[in-house]
Amino acid sequence: MVADRVRVVIAEDSVLLREGLTRLLTDRGHEVVAGVGDAEALIKSVRELADEGAPPDVVVADVRMPPTHTDEGVRAAVRLRRDHPGLGVLVLSQYVEEQYATELLAGNSRGVGYLLKDRVAEVREFVDAVVRVAQGGTALDPEVVAQLLGRSRKQDVLAGLTPREREVLGLMAEGRTNSAIARQLVVSDGAVEKHVSNIFLKLGLSPSDGDHRRVLAVLTYLNS
Repeated sequence: MVADRVRVVIAEDSVLLREGLTRLLTDRGHEVVAGVGDAEALIKSVRELADEGAPPDVVVADVRMPPTHTDEGVRAAVRLRRDHPGLGVLVLSQYVEEQYATELLAGNSRGVGYLLKDRVAEVREFVDAVVRVAQGGTALDPEVVAQLLGRSRKQDVLAGLTPREREVLGLMAEGRTNSAIARQLVVSDGAVEKHVSNIFLKLGLSPSDGDHRRVLAVLTYLNS
């Protein structure tokens, strides 16, 4: 048993991928309490587990699921976040779907993730992301962050940030800690802390916003 063991529900219509995700997580000491192939079954499974007094910690769901393979998965994710506030939700997508990412990130910033399916191949990063989201953190794919932060109609919000601050913001949005950002940029922890403080100040995020300022820094941009 691992110290950060989490209970997971997987929603993926591809049986092979669903079984693969299950194996990745169980091999590392986590518990997959349900695996389903469509959004309706996902909502039903989470509800039944909650009614039994054993709710999952996190849901891992494909954005596109039966019957239409358009947005069933992300719609279910948004609904689950509304109905079960303590539930972490990590959605997987074949490519960046800006509308869905924005909708998922709107509102409560705790326990949410959006990763591209290619990221699953990086096993350690994927499992770490599942655990982080289950514990109330965030996990955003670098490609998702790059596209969302690169929309021209939002440039005014970030106009006051320096290029380095924008780079730090992108890494923050991926869910990285200050120490991890420092290693990535090859700078000191103190330098990163200074950049982060400047970002919060320029985006109008006060200390009263607590730990979620890291996510609110991105949400301020998305919702402006």
